[in-house]
Amino acid sequence: MLQTLVVGLGRSGRGLHLPVLTRLRERALPAADADLFAAGPPLGYDPLPLPEGTAPRGLTRVASLAEARERLDVARTVVHLCTPPTERVDLLAELIGLGFRSFVVEKPLGTGSAVVDHIRALRDAHGIALVVVAPWLSSTLTQRMSETVRTGSLGQLRRVTVRQRKPRLRRSLTTPSHPTVFDVEPPHAVGVALRLAGDARVVDASWTHARADGRVVPRMGTSTLLLRHESGVVSELSCDLTSPVRERSFTLDFEGGTLVGHYPISEDDHYAHLSVAADGRPATAEVFEDDALSACLLRAYRGLASATDLSADFELQARVVAVLEEAKELSRAEEPGTDIQGSATLRETLHAG
Repeated sequence: MLQTLVVGLGRSGRGLHLPVLTRLRERALPAADADLFAAGPPLGYDPLPLPEGTAPRGLTRVASLAEARERLDVARTVVHLCTPPTERVDLLAELIGLGFRSFVVEKPLGTGSAVVDHIRALRDAHGIALVVVAPWLSSTLTQRMSETVRTGSLGQLRRVTVRQRKPRLRRSLTTPSHPTVFDVEPPHAVGVALRLAGDARVVDASWTHARADGRVVPRMGTSTLLLRHESGVVSELSCDLTSPVRERSFTLDFEGGTLVGHYPISEDDHYAHLSVAADGRPATAEVFEDDALSACLLRAYRGLASATDLSADFELQARVVAVLEEAKELSRAEEPGTDIQGSATLRETLHAG
């Protein structure tokens, strides 16, 4: 049975991971998973003091990682690393030094390839097992879209259009946990785009600032990203963290029709929508349950319990970080006030060959 330590009790740890872990422990799992989760509440640690009245329920808090080490069997513990991506490597190294070897890490894996390389070096040097939380890759909707691409039932995939709209101004204004818009929602979408259409290079990218009540949060407003995949598919991804409405949608244009999928927009309603319009046939529409984060964490615990090789998933997430790093460089170069010649030179350098 696997014990759990949640490190980072902010939005991801307290609001997402902990409720899902509680549901999984209470759910009637298949016989093969009956002994997957240890009895009793997870332990939790946050490097920062929590605001008064925000201590999460269903969790036993510890004052330090050393205390967690004393109370847990490190060989049978999964550490959920839910701190911001800018505060990951040092904590991971500290946890490894205490003997922990199994990790579930919030997306993105890092804010740049240098961070990913450091994490990879820690993984290889100490033999740790590490899973990146990528719920959309465990989503039923993603599986359905992938199956349509694989079977060719609508012909060849030509274009992918992604819209991510999320009201996030309060968090952006009060909690500087992510350095850019590309570190918030786009990691979900880029991973799926690479899964559907294969590896890609960045053709164009941009971002804007978030503005509200006379305040400005740099690089946390909107983003656009244009990818050209080695398969010839073009993906256009847009994200708006200042939107008044929510949307998480994929539109796949094929030779013989169009598929539109809407992911659940929050943990309050785990239902996805899928519509297919095939040339010459009546359009179809479906709504189905799609609790992707539960599926993702259950898959992670199964893999960690069985010592499954997780390197392929790691490298996909490393590639997501590399694509987004390139997007950030292009966006930074094309911000107002950036030297035009410098921007053009950077673009030529990034796309050489």
